[in-house]
Amino acid sequence: MDDVNEQSHPLLADTTTTTTRSMLESGDNNHNNEKGALLLLSLSLSLSLLGRKKAFMGELIEVNRIALPMILVTVSQFLLRTSPILMLGHLGQLHLSAASIATSLSNVTGYSVLFGMSSALETLCGQAYGAGQHRKLATFTYGAILGMFLVCIPIAILWLLTEKLLLSLGQDPSIAAEAGKYAIWLIPTLLPYSILQSLVRYLLAQGLIVPMVWTAVASLCLQVPICWVFVFKLDLGSAGAALSIGISYWANVVFILFYVAKSSSSTCKIPSSCYAASFTRDAFLTMGDFFRLAVPSAVMVCLEWWSFELILLLSGLLPNPKLETSVLSICFTTTSVHCNIPYSFGAAASLRVSNAVGGRKAEAARVAVYAVMALAATEVVVTSAVIFGCRGVWGHMFTSEDEVVGRVREMVPLICVSIILDGTQAVLSGVVRGSGWQRIGACVNLTSFYLVGIPVSLLLGFGLDLKALGLWLGLVAGAFVQSASLLCTFISSLNRAPELIEARLGV
Repeated sequence: MDDVNEQSHPLLADTTTTTTRSMLESGDNNHNNEKGALLLLSLSLSLSLLGRKKAFMGELIEVNRIALPMILVTVSQFLLRTSPILMLGHLGQLHLSAASIATSLSNVTGYSVLFGMSSALETLCGQAYGAGQHRKLATFTYGAILGMFLVCIPIAILWLLTEKLLLSLGQDPSIAAEAGKYAIWLIPTLLPYSILQSLVRYLLAQGLIVPMVWTAVASLCLQVPICWVFVFKLDLGSAGAALSIGISYWANVVFILFYVAKSSSSTCKIPSSCYAASFTRDAFLTMGDFFRLAVPSAVMVCLEWWSFELILLLSGLLPNPKLETSVLSICFTTTSVHCNIPYSFGAAASLRVSNAVGGRKAEAARVAVYAVMALAATEVVVTSAVIFGCRGVWGHMFTSEDEVVGRVREMVPLICVSIILDGTQAVLSGVVRGSGWQRIGACVNLTSFYLVGIPVSLLLGFGLDLKALGLWLGLVAGAFVQSASLLCTFISSLNRAPELIEARLGV
């Protein structure tokens, strides 16, 4: 019967067979196309991930190349102002106390301001270098030096009045007189310090870290014997110690200028034809751009710096102030010494981000931040673990008094938390400087430390009678708010990175 039907309708049979075969072949082709598309998508994703991993690993290497030598630079500059205090300590308690007070006052009223202002060059020079506008590096640097020279004048006048200021605050007359003498002899350090910080940012913007290492270490090696001769051989006392700092700053400036003049690097060496034009005309024209960033930069740095000094002063109002101040001094010394490391990571973040922003490379800036954050996180975790493991003996490194050592042991967990938060905020602050968000950073620091940190310190330290522990808890609270705010700012900017770059370069 089937045979009859096939024979009766041969065309129907052929058509059915052909249609079925076509459908099967079409299904196979669609299946093969889907498999091919999935394979291409998988290959594309793999290549993308491989490319991102390669870019991330390359950025890790580059960040290490910048950050590790920068640690030596920051430590050397830190020791330039602290080593004279150690030598003055051998002359007696009066010289040590006076130098410590004068150094603290000069940091708050002078060096912090100039340091903060100079960080504006991380934005200006870094982005100019990334955009390929190498000539502007010289003009921005000249403009910064001129601008900070003007700021040095009121600072110098204030330092001339140090003795009267300390006497008005109820300080011992002998200590006030010696501290005033030390501060007066620190005035000659203001100009070379301003020039030095500007030149450091000039080299940093180009990623020229090794010259900074050699010049900073050479200056420190020069300063130590000079200070020793002035203090102990020439009997100049505080004046000799302060003079050695100024001489070292000038030496560092000369070393860097010599490198810039003799360098074979075309991006570092300024053509001789640019010197006069940059200094006489272009530098003055860029001072407006400099101050627009320098003022919020200085506010950003000073607000954080001053909050720590204020907490240390408040500790003197606690019951048993000698004990509480000693405990907080050890805590501050620990975090201050460690701060040189995360600051170096922040400098690397600032450099990489500013160069990427100048080159309009949003993705490169993002990868740079991730790489620096990964390295900083590793460092702070390791450091915190070491300090926590040594909590029983940590206080013995600073004092032999058992009561102080016991209190420091109780404070070590909070010190570890502070170190972790310092690492986070240092990197994010570097991102702020590299991106030109100093106004945001200033607002964040104002809110974090003066609307949160210090009020919490007062409440816990005095209201709840937690003493030094309460004061430090307030600082931890402020640092947490600061880190969280800066992190939220960074995350919110990720999707708007190209627009932000255009806006930044258009300013």
